[in-house]
Amino acid sequence: MDFSLTDEERAIRDTARQFITREVMPLEQEALLRERRHKTGLERSELRELQLKAKKFGFWGLSTPEEYGGMDLPAVVQSLIWTEIGRTFVQFRFGGEADNILYYANDEQKKEYLLPTIEGERISCFAITEPGAGSDAANIKLRAQQDGDDWVLNGEKTFITNGNDADFAIVVAVTDPSRRASDGGATAFLVDRSMGWRSEFIQTMGEGGPASLIFDDVRVPARNMLGELGQGFELGMKWIGRGRYLIPSNALGIAERALGMAIEYANTRETFGRRIGDNQAIQWMLADSEVELEAARWLILRAAWTVDQGWDPRHSSSMAKLYGAGMVNRVVDRVMQIHGGMGYTRELPIERWYRQVRLLRIYEGTDEMQRLIISRDLLRGYTKIGGHLA
Repeated sequence: MDFSLTDEERAIRDTARQFITREVMPLEQEALLRERRHKTGLERSELRELQLKAKKFGFWGLSTPEEYGGMDLPAVVQSLIWTEIGRTFVQFRFGGEADNILYYANDEQKKEYLLPTIEGERISCFAITEPGAGSDAANIKLRAQQDGDDWVLNGEKTFITNGNDADFAIVVAVTDPSRRASDGGATAFLVDRSMGWRSEFIQTMGEGGPASLIFDDVRVPARNMLGELGQGFELGMKWIGRGRYLIPSNALGIAERALGMAIEYANTRETFGRRIGDNQAIQWMLADSEVELEAARWLILRAAWTVDQGWDPRHSSSMAKLYGAGMVNRVVDRVMQIHGGMGYTRELPIERWYRQVRLLRIYEGTDEMQRLIISRDLLRGYTKIGGHLA
């Protein structure tokens, strides 16, 4: 087995690392100051400026097809880049992306929604989760009733990422109450904020926050149906399953940066006349973190590699998500312990990471859902121990 990167993969990774180090990391102190004042770490205009600067480096649309001006990078390379992004706590991402299910739009919808989103002129959000449903994505109550050439939407979505900033939402709603959402009873719609829905900020323990979206007799033209009638849940699952390996890829970058801080601190901080790194308790925390980080790295890269082979990535991605999310929580916890009281203060980003990474075990599929997927694949014979989905 060859675990080495190709020259091209290494060059792309190193260029991404240089950009993050030179252009994004210098903004960290200002971002921390803003967050302490309960402000956004990076304004929309600042993010846009950075993304356009990155575009000059060639980083635009990591997963976007070339026909739309993107890079259409292999999954392994995307994983490497998301690890580099994770090295900074500034909420940055490369531009030129759009929700994958927007590519199912018709030609007119692509002009109105997909292309402006790729160019960064519009912001979208994907709305399927509802109050009381959580991981039960099929438990959809938001109703869409046909009225002439319109559909009238009533209900609520919750914990919607980008919901506070989006100017249009991809909404999955019940269109046939006699059928289950997962059996053709739900449909996806492209719903502009100007059509009447509103968002309410949800305060969380992390920085920023998701939104609740409220739909009260929101009229949506029939031409704004995304995909076919009854295809909503199927499209939703394509959105949820997209790039599940990218979340732990990002966690790798966080863990690497945090562990580096712990090593530096252990080599310089002195107590009782010697460096704390000379203490076995500290050494074991560093060793355990390194072992877990490397184990997670290869689970994640294997999941990405599985995508590139065209194989079903659900099993490998669930393992990567489960272990990667747990790994970064354990590493950041140890890093805080090594820093002692300083790690608990807001003078360092450790406490911020501590709050941030806790979300990774919940969103885009909880730990429990990943365990369900993994065990179900084994029990039903969908995969073999040490193998991949057939």
